[in-house]
Amino acid sequence: MLLLLLFFSALSLSAWGDSPWFSWNETQARGVSEQLRDLFVGISQFIQKGRNGIPTIVSRKEWGAQSLTCRALLTPPVAYVISDQLMGMECQEQNVCSQKLRDLQSHSINTKGWCDVAYNFLVGDNGRVYEGVGWNVQGLHTQGYNSISLGLAFFGTKEGSSPSPAALSAAEDLIFYAIRKGHLSPRYIQPLLLEEEVCPAHKQPVPRKACPSIIMRSSWEARETYCPKMNIPAKYVIIIHTAGATCHTPMDCQARVRDTQSYHMDKRNFCDIGYHFLVGQDGGVYEGVGWHIQGSHTYGYNDIALGIAFMGNFVEKPPNAAALEAAQSLIQCAVDEGYLIPNYLLVGHSDIVNVLSPGKALYDIISTWPHFKQRGGTSSF
Repeated sequence: MLLLLLFFSALSLSAWGDSPWFSWNETQARGVSEQLRDLFVGISQFIQKGRNGIPTIVSRKEWGAQSLTCRALLTPPVAYVISDQLMGMECQEQNVCSQKLRDLQSHSINTKGWCDVAYNFLVGDNGRVYEGVGWNVQGLHTQGYNSISLGLAFFGTKEGSSPSPAALSAAEDLIFYAIRKGHLSPRYIQPLLLEEEVCPAHKQPVPRKACPSIIMRSSWEARETYCPKMNIPAKYVIIIHTAGATCHTPMDCQARVRDTQSYHMDKRNFCDIGYHFLVGQDGGVYEGVGWHIQGSHTYGYNDIALGIAFMGNFVEKPPNAAALEAAQSLIQCAVDEGYLIPNYLLVGHSDIVNVLSPGKALYDIISTWPHFKQRGGTSSF
C-alpha cells in the first residue's frame, strides 16, 4: 500500500492564530506560503539525490526547556509533515533564540494550557533545529493531524520575511534525516499543499441544495458497533467503489450494504462497515458509519476524510445518473451542514493507495467535479 506523505502550510490552520506572535497581513502570509511550497515541492528531488545532511539539533536541555509532560505518543513512521511559520520571534544567536523558545513554551503552558510547545521541531533562521516535543511525542499544531504528523515551525525571521536559505536547508536535512531514521514514511507520491481561502468574501455563493434522503442504519438493519469518533469537519472526500455487485432497487441495495458490513467486520476485522456512506444505482444514499464515526477505507485518512463508496465495479462502465447526482448532493449537504470544510479536496481512492478503486470510468467523471485534485502534474499527490 502506498502511503501519502502530505506537506502543507498551516498558516490558516495554525494553533497560534490568537497568539501575540501573529500580527502579519495576508500579503505576507501568501509570500511565506509560496516559499514553503517551494521547499516542500522539491522534497522528492532531495530524496532522489540522496541528501546526506545531518541537521544540527539543539536539544531541549540546551535551550533550557521545562520538563516535558506530554503523554500522547507518535507511532512511527508518520505519514505527514505540517509546516508553520512563527512571526515576531526574530533572533539569530542561539542564546537569544533559546530565550524566545522559553518564552514560547511558557506561553503555551501557562496561557494556552497545553502540555508543551505545539511543534515537534522548530527551525531557526540561523539554520539550527531546536527540539520541540521531539520525535516520539504528538504535537499540538493542527487538530486532526497531531497523531499522524511531525509539526515543523520556522522562527527567527523578521515579520513579513521568508525563511533564510540556512533555515530552508536545515529543514530539508531534518526531513531527510526523519525518513532515514524511520520517523517519517518514505512512501509518498508527491507533496500536496492544503490551504484555506485567503479572500472567501470574493467567492461566488454556492446555491444551497436540499440534502438527499439518507437510508439510515436502522433501515438496512445494521449490526450495533462501537468505533472511534470522527474529526468534524472533514477535510477530504475520497470516492471509492466496492468492486462487488451493484444494485438497482432499495431491497437489493440494503442487502448489499448488509453483506458489505459483514464482510468488513468478519473477514477484514474492521469495527464496522468501512465507508461513511454508500451509493446505489437506485439513487439511494445509504448510511455507513455516518458523519460522526471514523471509517476504515484509507489508512491515514479515516478520521479526516469522508469515504463515499459507489456499490459496484466501475472500471469500464460508470454509475448511472441517479447515483452520481445522489453523491454530489451528499457532498454539498456535508458542506452545508458543517460536516465538511468548504474548501475540501476531492480525490479518487487510487490517488492515495495503489488500488483500481474507484475504477477508470468513475474516476473520469469525478475528475470533472468541483474541488477535485488531479493526480500527476503540478497539482497532484
